[in-house]
Amino acid sequence: MTIVNVRVDGRLIHGQVARIWTGAVNATRIMVVGDKVASDDLEKTALKLARPSQVALSILPPDRAGANFLAGRYNSQNVFIVTREPEALLQLVEAGVPIKEVNVGNLPTGEDRTSIFKSVAVSSDDAQVFKKLAAHDVRIYHQMVPNDPQEDFMAALKKEESSL
Repeated sequence: MTIVNVRVDGRLIHGQVARIWTGAVNATRIMVVGDKVASDDLEKTALKLARPSQVALSILPPDRAGANFLAGRYNSQNVFIVTREPEALLQLVEAGVPIKEVNVGNLPTGEDRTSIFKSVAVSSDDAQVFKKLAAHDVRIYHQMVPNDPQEDFMAALKKEESSL
């Protein structure tokens, strides 16, 4: 299997993911991972409409996504993993899916969330999950679009740690 990009993005499949990132990483499949989205028929329909027509789409809970990866279902594909929740990625990593890097793209602001970058806000729970991912030697960075520089997410998180 080839995992060509892994992105945490509150918007899941939208213009940047569908048009810019998918082409930039040469993805042949977008895999949306999350328990909630996998059980929401309306959202699944919207995601199917948002994906580029030439790209396959899977919308799966983390346990099934992990099992499919480990069974070799995507060995001949370039898979772009997208999720809203960093917890879903931690589940994949702990199941043995070889995720080496995570791009944190856009996480909305809200109550009990601290801004880390202009378009990224995390809760204390998110922060703990990102720390666990980093402890698994996953490099975590922030990059909105491919032409932007990659910024060290964990360094920025550490600066804001007292606010979490």
